[in-house]
Amino acid sequence: MTVHIGAEEEFHVVDVESGRLVPRADTLLGRLEGPGFSRELQQTAVESNSRVHATLDGLFTDLSATRRRLDAAASSSGLAVVAAGTVPLAHVTSHDVTADSRFRRMADDYRRLADEQLICSAQIHVDIPDRDTAVRAMCLVSPWLPPLLALSASSPFWLGSDTGYASWRTMLWQRWPTAGPAGCYRDAAEYDAAMEELIGAGVISDTGMLYQDVRPSAHQPTLELRVCDACPRTETVALVAGLFRALVIDALHRLERGEHTGCDGHHEWLRAATWRAARSGLEGPLVDPATRRAAPAPAVLRGMLRRLRPALERSGDHATVSALLEEALATGSAAQRLRRTVEREDLLAGVDLLVAETRGDPLTSGTVGHRRPRPAGRRGTGRSPAPVHPAPVPGATG
Repeated sequence: MTVHIGAEEEFHVVDVESGRLVPRADTLLGRLEGPGFSRELQQTAVESNSRVHATLDGLFTDLSATRRRLDAAASSSGLAVVAAGTVPLAHVTSHDVTADSRFRRMADDYRRLADEQLICSAQIHVDIPDRDTAVRAMCLVSPWLPPLLALSASSPFWLGSDTGYASWRTMLWQRWPTAGPAGCYRDAAEYDAAMEELIGAGVISDTGMLYQDVRPSAHQPTLELRVCDACPRTETVALVAGLFRALVIDALHRLERGEHTGCDGHHEWLRAATWRAARSGLEGPLVDPATRRAAPAPAVLRGMLRRLRPALERSGDHATVSALLEEALATGSAAQRLRRTVEREDLLAGVDLLVAETRGDPLTSGTVGHRRPRPAGRRGTGRSPAPVHPAPVPGATG
């Protein structure tokens, strides 16, 4: 049986000349026809929703087309879009919350936390047979989510400063009362009762505010991954989607065989592993879920690939995911590429890089993206380094 996948991506809206985050999501949405796009809590971000796909190639093509539409709509208004956990140039204000009753209530309830929600994520949906199975599968996939966060890490800068983290978005996100590891539950009834307790306690107002790293969708028969930064490169989204689908397929087969081992309910190490992934990205150690010991990120991810090979082969993804993973390890995390660009030039050049990668420009020598010519008055050279070989495209390798 084919296990379908889909993705939701969040994008920052930036001014193309200054590179700064701007509250102009409505301007962008007004230029996009048809369904598939929506508002977020802050007017500085928009969300896109893919169609449902059987293959990584289909998902990749869909997401790439969506990014081209967003880029075209933004550029006609002096704007650009960035898929990254954070953008380097931003400032916090309490005046940019979207004019929606639910969002306004969240802003009133969470105050500074809502004001600082200047972050974007990539979310992957994978088909699941039923809600009970989704809840049980969470326990099996949860230990393997921090490596996926490391792959997506793209947010080292916050309000103009280097945080020292590969994913500062994770640190901001985990301040919400329901963020973090999902926990283990016998079935959907037990999970739903626990979530209703949170709503009844007044900590959150609805199920849309269940921000665990993985959760059963409230509206679709899917398991939803929520731990990742938004990814500048579409190839990274496809890689994460392929690995997450394999984790779900593997979990389903383990449940069918009566294997319920996985996340043992003790989440101290798992929360710590998430912190480690946010701190290190691909450039430092991760916590190996198989041993719960520190290990280099490439070793952890290649071990994960070996573990998931049967599931990847069932979905026809093994060759593609293998190629994408090796390319990701060779080029490094988006956080590292961004840091190198900022060190060589400045924060504005870093924004240019994120815009270029989001648009789909190929990686270039020195891992700096192609840039559009800068308007007069902007600092920087405006030169584009020579391109290197493009990354493998999903579907091209098998």
